[in-house]
Amino acid sequence: MHKRLANGYKMPLLGLGTFMAPDGQVAYEMVKHALKTGYRHIDTAQLYHNEASVGQAVVDSGIPREEIFITTKQRFHMPLDNAVTAFEESLQKLKTDYVDLYLIHWPNHDKEVNQETWRLFESLYEGGKIRAIGVCNFQRHHLEDLYETAKIKPMVNQVELHPGLPQIWLKRYLDEQGIATESYGPFMKGGVFEEHYGETLGEIAKTHKATIAQVVIAWGLQRGIIMIPKSATPARIEENFKAKDLILTDEDIKAVNKLSRGKRVYTDPDNNPWGVFKPYP
Repeated sequence: MHKRLANGYKMPLLGLGTFMAPDGQVAYEMVKHALKTGYRHIDTAQLYHNEASVGQAVVDSGIPREEIFITTKQRFHMPLDNAVTAFEESLQKLKTDYVDLYLIHWPNHDKEVNQETWRLFESLYEGGKIRAIGVCNFQRHHLEDLYETAKIKPMVNQVELHPGLPQIWLKRYLDEQGIATESYGPFMKGGVFEEHYGETLGEIAKTHKATIAQVVIAWGLQRGIIMIPKSATPARIEENFKAKDLILTDEDIKAVNKLSRGKRVYTDPDNNPWGVFKPYP
């Protein structure tokens, strides 16, 4: 299962997220087990501080590098010289001479900073060290500000997306723009197992002899959304991977969409504290 990006590059629809996976044995073992299970897409970030463990697991897996899709993200907006250094450090930690996808982790509150950072991304992409470039947590207005100076549109937008926040309207806009939608936090920090979310999802899961986690992942995949559930538990890693074989009905998809409450469990992009390197106003 792959998503063909705007530049024609193929990105696996199902991957392993590594947010909050401690550097060292935990991150290393979860990535290595995921690759053994069949995953070929690993998502990390400079901010996660586990790129070295991810890179070592990829090397030790014995799987050819070109068969594994690696995503990482720039930690913060920063002066361009520092940003180039940070990217080169990511390559060293990941033990690779290129990454498949490089993302701006958070939008800056100053559109000119976003535009400046994006120019660097375009340069790195054109230099051949990145196969695809994109953004995280960009709202529609952030993207439209970027278009004012961009030569290349982002190919992916990774956003908080789950049954409580299905991002139906943002995804529709991204589809129109030729930008792939990627979900992080699909389980709502455990919220999908609770209250009315758990009731509806549990009924669907029972019908298909599946788990709630598998239903959530399949719901995203069938909407054409790139899904990167995170787990450090071998059995859960395997369980999540099997979600690619689950086929939900149209009625199932509609039932999950109706769970929307516009509910965020992660940071609001328009009020994030990580996007500034210029002095605060």
